Amino acid sequence: MEYNNMNVDVGLVVEAVSTDVGDAPLYTVESLCMRCGQNGITRFLFTSIPNFRKILLSAFECIHCSERNNEVQFAGEIQPRGCNYSLKVPSGDPKMLNRQVVKSESATIKIPELDFEIPPEAQRGSLSTVEGILMRAADELQALQEERKKVSPETAEAIDQFLVKLRACATGESSFTFFLDDPAGNSFIENPFTPSSDPSLTLKFYERTPEQQALLGYLVDSTQIAHDEALTGGEAGVSGQVRREPHGSIGAAAGHRAIAQSNSAEIADALFRYTAPEEVMTFPSTCGACATKCETRMFVTNIPYFQEVIVMASTCDACGYRNSELKPGGRIPEKGKRITLHVKNVNDLSRDIIKSDTASVEVPELDLELTSGTLGGVVTTVEGLITKISESLERVHGFTFGDSLEENRKTKWLDFRARLTKLLSLEEPWTLILDDALANSFVAPATDDLKDDKQLMFEEYERSWEQNEELGLNDIDTSSADAAYESANTTKIE
Repeated sequence: MEYNNMNVDVGLVVEAVSTDVGDAPLYTVESLCMRCGQNGITRFLFTSIPNFRKILLSAFECIHCSERNNEVQFAGEIQPRGCNYSLKVPSGDPKMLNRQVVKSESATIKIPELDFEIPPEAQRGSLSTVEGILMRAADELQALQEERKKVSPETAEAIDQFLVKLRACATGESSFTFFLDDPAGNSFIENPFTPSSDPSLTLKFYERTPEQQALLGYLVDSTQIAHDEALTGGEAGVSGQVRREPHGSIGAAAGHRAIAQSNSAEIADALFRYTAPEEVMTFPSTCGACATKCETRMFVTNIPYFQEVIVMASTCDACGYRNSELKPGGRIPEKGKRITLHVKNVNDLSRDIIKSDTASVEVPELDLELTSGTLGGVVTTVEGLITKISESLERVHGFTFGDSLEENRKTKWLDFRARLTKLLSLEEPWTLILDDALANSFVAPATDDLKDDKQLMFEEYERSWEQNEELGLNDIDTSSADAAYESANTTKIE
């Protein structure tokens, strides 16, 4: 058996996978076998998974002791948010078990019907199917059964009974729910109906907890702290507090004062620094890219025909990372809101849009539907939203095709991309629908009076119990706050 046809340095492999090469070659590197101590061969292949992203496949084989293993590593970065997949697998449906699954080294798989969990350290970095994941778990449990029967017969008997149930799920005899949770956002379950929604598959994005950030390696070490102190010039003691700009130093009040004093330089600085907020708060935060300390600026403003919103923006001087967010202000609305915009001309593409992180986006003409949480909360235009959707599909689902992608599905993707591009050329009118259960999204009208805009419709609806449960509203108990509020009002009246 010949292995030395392409032995190269590991540095060359790293350099190859760091470039955007369409057809990357297969690299082989001599490496140590941890079982027998002899040298084996590790093969590297940089490839792209259809509807997902780029990965690095590595496979080790030792000709001396026949040791073999393989692993999937992600050639990209940790995603801004974690992802949670939920796949409902009915009994007697083998196609559902053949769905492709990518489990990163930080992902957890759960099957609640069996009270079964595959932790991140098990099957780490694996590329398989739903059936393959379950059968591998069953085989690993079965491997030590003989030893368990000698040491603890009761435990071995309980595991035998569990293996019967697990294999029944793996062969499609029993229905179950397959949960895949990854704080890094780099795991994946195939959707054969892409770009349309899948009734059996649910995808949700979420913000990572500090504990999950720590597990992913987002820790500030001493060198980062020293670097941050050097950047701030010894002002670290002040940055630990919320800093408020003096009222009237920016915005309209400062402009009026500068005009009264006839100071042209101050007029320019005051009027063009900010146009909306009277007060900007600054507080310390951590960069989501390099974990260095940075500052986040926040102000509250009121949008006509809409509501009060909170705008937050962060910049990192260390790595240049920028991020902006829009959060709703005020109380939670009693009803959800569905906004329908009929896009007919170029002016409609320039309409301002506020899409909250609880809003879903739908374009019926394309059979396109983005669930709530996709893209997060953004402030943009109609044209900007479609552009962001295209970029998101290209990054997350991908318009790149591997050699395993069927020809009909490749044609389907190319056709969808062409139709998505036609939306911005306005060859035909199309419809944009924003459905927000918290009514925190908004599309600007083209007329001074909202009622005169015939292309824009706002529809309120009662939220379902499931929507309230997902938003956490069913568990809110405000009785104590209501009692305190009524007591305070009664005291003032007396």
